[in-house]
Amino acid sequence: MPTLNWIGKEKIVNHDKEVSFRLLKKNKRLSLGESENLIVEGDNLEALKALMPFYHGQVKCIYIDPPYNTGNEKWVYNDKVNSSKIKEWLGKAVGPEGEDLTRHDKWLCMMYPRLKLLRDLLSEDGVIFVSIDDSEHCNLKQIMDEIFGVGNFITNIIWQKAYSPVNLRKLFSPNHDFILCYAKKISVVQLNQLPRTEESKKRYKNPDNDSRGPWKSTDLSVGPAVKENIYEITTPKGRKVLPPKGRSWVLSKKRFQEFLKDNRIWFGASNNSVPSIKKFISEVKIGMTPLTIWLYQDVGHNQDAKKEIKVILQEELPFETPKPTYLMKRILQIATKPGDIVLDSFSGSGTTGHAVLELNKEDGGTRKFILVEMEKDICRDITAERIRRVAKGYSYKKDGGEVVKVKGLGGGFEYVELGETLFNSNGMINESVSFVDMANYIFFTETHTNLDKNKIKVNYIGEFADTYYFLLFDGIGKNVLDRSFLKELKAKVGKKIVYADKCLLGEEVLEKHQIIFKQIPYRVKVY
Repeated sequence: MPTLNWIGKEKIVNHDKEVSFRLLKKNKRLSLGESENLIVEGDNLEALKALMPFYHGQVKCIYIDPPYNTGNEKWVYNDKVNSSKIKEWLGKAVGPEGEDLTRHDKWLCMMYPRLKLLRDLLSEDGVIFVSIDDSEHCNLKQIMDEIFGVGNFITNIIWQKAYSPVNLRKLFSPNHDFILCYAKKISVVQLNQLPRTEESKKRYKNPDNDSRGPWKSTDLSVGPAVKENIYEITTPKGRKVLPPKGRSWVLSKKRFQEFLKDNRIWFGASNNSVPSIKKFISEVKIGMTPLTIWLYQDVGHNQDAKKEIKVILQEELPFETPKPTYLMKRILQIATKPGDIVLDSFSGSGTTGHAVLELNKEDGGTRKFILVEMEKDICRDITAERIRRVAKGYSYKKDGGEVVKVKGLGGGFEYVELGETLFNSNGMINESVSFVDMANYIFFTETHTNLDKNKIKVNYIGEFADTYYFLLFDGIGKNVLDRSFLKELKAKVGKKIVYADKCLLGEEVLEKHQIIFKQIPYRVKVY
């Protein structure tokens, strides 16, 4: 398979493994109640790494709207990837070579490790949707093919983002964006059908008062032609009909007679037209298979999104291309079930979280969202504030001065910030790391599964693949694997891995009781 190369790729291709693991700390003042929903403030690369011990392989649907790299520098989250945080990160990750990168090189360096971590967070049957425009569409497609695999490409959606032309444009006025969709493992993905619209239902009529109810006619011919299905059909008024050139009837001659006898063949109101098959609405699927072109009438456009945010927050915001809630709901309807986890690591205006709460309200679901926003002011004043208002309810003034009250959707969120790194600059465990922090990290790096806190019993932290895991870590120098602790280990029959500062047991004792000692911090794996 051809792969895309660019300046800095060799420095960035495994950078996701080099990112320091950071702790997450809750900000109670900015949170809204106790909730499984998360809003994470901080660089999304570090945030995604910090989420691993809790959500690795757990996220059903990811949507991201990264910078499009169009050269627009009107706001802090600019599309040239020149924000101070991204420039600082590029300098550290790529080194002096980063000064020579084109804006496309920079964009690819920024996206690649983030996409790798997002893939790790996806469940086996999970899907990811990425919004993009022409500026980086081809580059994005190639790195998505490389990271997720060509065979896991699902589709390229075209979203009509604008409804009128911009006449100042010299050549074309673009009115669409793309949304690339990939699976983690396409063989196990099951997407949902969309509810039938009233418009689609109106296509079914009942002109002949069939007792089976409304139906619509479908083509009786198919191509390429199958020789045995080319035969002459006589209409009720005696007209002789053959299939169009290069096609044949979709039914064999015998099957056609069965359909005719069952009143499933329609010759038009005149009883002399080319025959078609009657498809009854009662016999088709309840839902509709999603199309790949999404019109603004169905999912909204950018102007809808701007108006929506202004109504909720009562101010104009600096977002050039916000996404409407209808668009996010369409994605969630297709890709999630009521209890799934949804992640957006470029959350910006918080539309994804809003859509989750709205869809939960509509279908009684318990979907959870994780939103990540790296700009502090945007995260607190826009992302979190929007979710707070739509959850609790808000009011706004119409142009005429009338005050409208909007009922809250319910729900809440934990607001978390990125804390200390697990290891300090000397390679030692930071003093602020708690037992639970360390247990989460160790169990994840050992098993690549997430720890169930309910199974922690003192120093025992869990079991995986017939192996028991223990952690002696209290921060006060008593973390010693000795004979007194051996009594606790004997209760577990089988292989045991023990993390501690010291071990006072001999090799023979360890081998006899199937114990593997791993010294902290030197044997703690780096993910």
